[in-house]
Amino acid sequence: MENMAEEELLPLEKEEVEVAHVQVPTPAPDSAGTPAPAPDSALDSAPAPAPALAQAPALSPFLASAPEEAKSKRHISIQRQLADLEKLAFVTEGDFDSASSSNSDNLDAGNRQACPLCPKEKFRACNSHKLRRHLQNLHWKVSVEFEGYRMCICHLPCRPVKPNIIGEQISSKMGAHYHCIICSATITRRTDMLGHVRRHMNKGETKSSYIAASTVKPPNEILKEADTDVQVCPNYSIPQKTDSYFNPKMKLNRQLIFCTLAALTEERKPLECLDAFGATGIMGLQWAKHLGNAVKVTINDLNENSVTLIQENCHLNKLKVVVDSKENEKCDDFLEEGEKNLGNIKVTKMDANVLMHLRSFDFIHLDPFGTSVNYLDSAFRNIRNLGIVSVTSTDISSLYAKAQHVARRHYGCNIVRTEYYKELAARIVVAAVARAAARCNKGIEVLFAVSLEHFVLVVVRVLRGPTSADETAKKIQYLIHCQWCEERIFQKDGNMVEENPYRQLPCNCHGSMPGKTAIELGPLWSSSLFNTGFLKRMLFESLDHGLDDIQTLIKTLIFESECTPQSQFPIHARSNLNKQEENGVFIKTTDDTTTDNYTAQGKRKSNEMITNSGKKQKSDVSAEHPPFYYNIHRHSIKGMNMPKLKKFLCYLSQAGFRVSRTHFDPMGVRTDAPLMQFKSILLKYSTPTYTGGQLEGHVQSASEDTVTERVEMSVNDKAEASGCRRW
Repeated sequence: MENMAEEELLPLEKEEVEVAHVQVPTPAPDSAGTPAPAPDSALDSAPAPAPALAQAPALSPFLASAPEEAKSKRHISIQRQLADLEKLAFVTEGDFDSASSSNSDNLDAGNRQACPLCPKEKFRACNSHKLRRHLQNLHWKVSVEFEGYRMCICHLPCRPVKPNIIGEQISSKMGAHYHCIICSATITRRTDMLGHVRRHMNKGETKSSYIAASTVKPPNEILKEADTDVQVCPNYSIPQKTDSYFNPKMKLNRQLIFCTLAALTEERKPLECLDAFGATGIMGLQWAKHLGNAVKVTINDLNENSVTLIQENCHLNKLKVVVDSKENEKCDDFLEEGEKNLGNIKVTKMDANVLMHLRSFDFIHLDPFGTSVNYLDSAFRNIRNLGIVSVTSTDISSLYAKAQHVARRHYGCNIVRTEYYKELAARIVVAAVARAAARCNKGIEVLFAVSLEHFVLVVVRVLRGPTSADETAKKIQYLIHCQWCEERIFQKDGNMVEENPYRQLPCNCHGSMPGKTAIELGPLWSSSLFNTGFLKRMLFESLDHGLDDIQTLIKTLIFESECTPQSQFPIHARSNLNKQEENGVFIKTTDDTTTDNYTAQGKRKSNEMITNSGKKQKSDVSAEHPPFYYNIHRHSIKGMNMPKLKKFLCYLSQAGFRVSRTHFDPMGVRTDAPLMQFKSILLKYSTPTYTGGQLEGHVQSASEDTVTERVEMSVNDKAEASGCRRW
């Protein structure tokens, strides 16, 4: 009997066979692959037979009595040869003393066998030749191969399936799936399984390395960013596989927010700062480590594992965790002799909405997973006057018009894909922030808005009072967008219904094209997206702290805010930025800021000064940068070689238009020129491309005068074009 049991273990690749309650461990094979003989003591020590399990499939892969180390072993659907898979079905009742009742059901009269990978409801017991054909066609042919093994498709109830209640009966659908040989995951589709195995191969993961790693918990990795050490969990860059998500691609976002907070500390200190969604706590750690006593940092997260990781990262960076009086005494034990405590960080574990309702802050950063509209009302509830709220939105699929129904649900706006979709996304987020602030009787001033590949960052200053709230609400308007030429303009203020809203567009597409040519987008933020004075202070802070990665971006934002070419825009020294006016409020930013200055700055002006500042703001409306931009490739002409972007900026400036580049699009041009003027200048300085034939398209129908002007360029124009090479 012992020899028979030992022989039956060979087709199962020497794994630990788990039938009912019997567990017979097989010795590990030697280097040649031949299994070592099992000791007699291992077989003699097997426990006595017990009652069979009810309704258990033949050779159930994972039983409740299996040890923890057996769960990482190979599944029975993973075999080397088809013969090994067939042998699983030819297990007779006499081979095991403790065979279950389900195994006895598999043997009918006439030597009928059941499929080991299908439940009896799906495939009943049949003859051997029919079973062999079933195993070959249904399981073996659709298998996935990996290093000599075949992962066959399995129909056993291994995956938890939600039951469907039909009347009084509960029906559960048995889904086919594959078992991964590396990580024991269950994948439903074959194409997904191939990609899953390919990702394991790219990472260098094999079966032996996984089994070794499954028994021992992998250690946390320590990363370093901006002289701040942070401990991250395994799979830290995959949100679905970790509680504490850390994205290295968001480094630019973290540096922008740090410079924003550093510029705010020049106005007043100390500042109550909140990182509402801490995760690993990297952002709050950088604030406390580099700004010191100028900030009082609070890092919050609702997940218990994330809170523990944040506390460990605080100790790793020699920062004291402030939770209560007892915790302060315990944190001193983490510092060695001679080390100094660099600051205090308060770590909280609660819902972000609850925390922002309970406490007041000077600076709040919101970076949830996805949209942030659910937290805007709480953020503006207790934010202090002249405080700053920064919002990072990562739901770019809806903001970039890939999921328009989601944008309508979250932001309440209509949106389509346009050439200026990134700026459209930024104005959508600012409009949502402005509405939330207005509901709390607060207004906003947009300091800057950045829209890049992975995120949309909006930073606003809070202005208290219903007057500021009313002024902010007036800047939320709808946009009229022509779908033929992509001309755009904000609707005029007023409640009267327009008889023909197409008249507001500068183009004449509605008169020359059939049907409706324009659509209404929004509501959007219609005012400026940048504050030049604040961006200059951010640039100097990035220079002081050695943040070289964002200096180019901040310079581009400064030029874009003034809509001025880079070669014509001077950057003043820090001494000229000691005092500036933002929305009628004087803000002093000297280094020797005292308590008296802190209490004096930010006060409301008298009625006369408010009236004068209002007149000044109306006169400075034309000084704001023009909304949106044009992509030079989008409006290029077929059969024509358009000029270089820097030269084209020079041509627009010489024509009397304001012009600058934009960070939203590397080939975008921000200008106050209408689209018709933009295209005419582009056509004038484009050269024809001759390929041996005539030009195609509407270039043939161009007037002879235009072609003559383009071909026979005067000497003066050539001299001007050569003078623009410095651009």
